Order: sequence, then structure tokens, then C-alpha cells
Amino acid sequence: MVEIGKKVPDVKLLLTGNREARLSDYRGRWLVLYFYPKASTPGCTQEGLDFKEAIFKFRRQSTVILGASRDSLRAQERFKEKQGFPFDLVADTEEELCNAFGVLKMKNMYGRQVRGIERSTFLIDDQGVLRHEWRGVKVKGHVDDVLETLKALKKG
Repeated sequence: MVEIGKKVPDVKLLLTGNREARLSDYRGRWLVLYFYPKASTPGCTQEGLDFKEAIFKFRRQSTVILGASRDSLRAQERFKEKQGFPFDLVADTEEELCNAFGVLKMKNMYGRQVRGIERSTFLIDDQGVLRHEWRGVKVKGHVDDVLETLKALKKG
């Protein structure tokens, strides 16, 4: 599992647009990798819209944003298109990325235990090293927190 101060594993990604990439493809730029439980649900939509609203602030910091869930590529494509997200989404149907970042947890849903994604965000530097993580994220104010942390880390 990932650890702050260590390189993240070079996991293969299936991105919207039916493109394959690897985490190492983002070296040279900072990366915000955020995990959400399910495409097109209220909290996940709001989180994506908050990142969309702040996209130019992240781009000014030479930072790429990727959203990830276990949804199918088709579901991710529809979610991205409907919301107009200016960043790619990852269809992690095999859970390789989720497992590498340790975001799968047992959760209560309608009185029964289900395995799902704990809303989490990871800030990875331009060398592929994990610099900060947020687990059990509450959507409100989260994107601003990520941006401020990014700026502080880049200043040193």
C-alpha cells in the first residue's frame, strides 16, 4: 500500500476516451488522484464539479487531476460527458488502483455490510512520490484544502 514519502506503484490505468496510461506517465507534473464511491451520485458529482471549478488553479500549479472509481468505462464516460469534467476519469473495474492505494473498505449501506471505496484523495509530486493523503473525505471545502496543501508543498 502507498506511503507518504515513497514512490507510488506504477499501476496501469484505463482512462475515459478508452485510453490506457500508467501512473508513471504523469511524472514531470504533480497529480491529484481522487477516489469516489460511484459515478453520477450526488456527493461524487459535487466533488467532481468542485475540481472542475478549480481546474485552472490546479493547471497554474502544473497539476493534473484524475478521478477514479470502480465504475465501468461506459459509466465513467457518461459521467464525464454529462458533467463536462475537463479531466480524465479512471475505470478501475479490476480494483488494481483501489488496492494499491488502500481505499476499499467495509461500509454500512441500508443496514448491511458492503465493500466500497472510501472517498480519498492523494497528492503525488512530479517524481511520483506520495506527498499527502486525505482519507474519509467530506466533499464540502475539500478541493480548496487540496489546492492550499499543493501550494504549500510546492513552496517547500
